[in-house]
Parts: sequence; structure tokens; C-alpha cells
Amino acid sequence: MYCFRRPEQIGVLLVLAVAASGCFRTQAQVPVEMPPLTVPVAPPRLVEPSVPDNPPPGPELLDEPADQPLPPQTEVDPGPRNGPTSPPAPVAPPVDAAAPAPVRTPSTTLKTVSPQEEGRMERAIRALARRAQADLNRVDYESLGRDARANYDQAKRFITQAEEALKAKNLVFAETVADKAATLAGQLAGR
Repeated sequence: MYCFRRPEQIGVLLVLAVAASGCFRTQAQVPVEMPPLTVPVAPPRLVEPSVPDNPPPGPELLDEPADQPLPPQTEVDPGPRNGPTSPPAPVAPPVDAAAPAPVRTPSTTLKTVSPQEEGRMERAIRALARRAQADLNRVDYESLGRDARANYDQAKRFITQAEEALKAKNLVFAETVADKAATLAGQLAGR
């Protein structure tokens, strides 16, 4: 038997053994062709302009011209959803060549609240926050589970946010968070 005495010879043999082991494979790598993906047709999006049912009483700040009516919107039937199908041709609304398309610009009119209405809203928001705080005061925090404690803490944060929003005269946000606080506190107190 031949004995290797030099470390270089052993190193060369190890490198050759590792390199040779990488050349042997049990199976050839052949790229598999996948069928192309079929992309479904996007659903139609119908957006209706939001018009309040009952406009608030009070003087208008700016006189705006009446909006021209929009052309009627048509819906696109996407067809059956089972299996691959060719996308249906979108149906375009009829276009009158004589009339130019109306251009809608967003309204820049600010909706203001009268001082009496503002005072009424502030009182209602403060009453909601007080009711939420009273409900939370009836709850034993120590007996609550982990999720209920998280809801209790969230209700406290909502009350704080409502008070800060009232100071900033952000009545819409204050009303929203006060209502959320009252809902959470009512659920916790009703346990």
C-alpha cells in the first residue's frame, strides 16, 4: 500500500474527490414547462357620487353651478367564472359626438357648522365620553382576561383621543373615537 507522506498530496486528493462527487447525478435537470397563467378579468367598478339626502340647513358659502348629469353607466358581465374563458369585450357607453364629455371637478366648498350645532355636537361627544368612562369605572380590571384588558386599555385611549380632538375642534374624529370608546366600555360593563 502506498502511503501519503506529504500533506499536499492528501489535500489534492481531497479536492479531486469532492470535485468528482459533484459530477455524478442520479437524474438530469430538465426545465419543466408550465402552462401560462390565465389572468381573470377585473370586476367592473361602479362609483356613484355621494350626495347627502338632506343637506344641512344654513347659508351656503359659495354658489356653485349645478352639476351636469353624468352619462348612464353600463355594467360589464364578466361571464361564468368556471374554467378559462376569453375575456369579454367591454361595453362602452354610447357617446354623443355633438356633446363634449362633462368634466367634474371636486368641490372646494367647506362645510361649516353653526356655533349652536357645534355646541350641541360637543355636548353629545362629552356625554358619550362620560358614559364610556362610567362604564369603565364599573369594570374590575383585575378580573379581566388578556383580550378584555386590551379592550379596556383601548377604550381608555379612545376617551383620551376624543378629549384631545375636542380641544382641537375636530368634532368628526372626536365623535368617532368617543362612539368607539362607548361601544367597547358598554361591552366590557355588560359582562
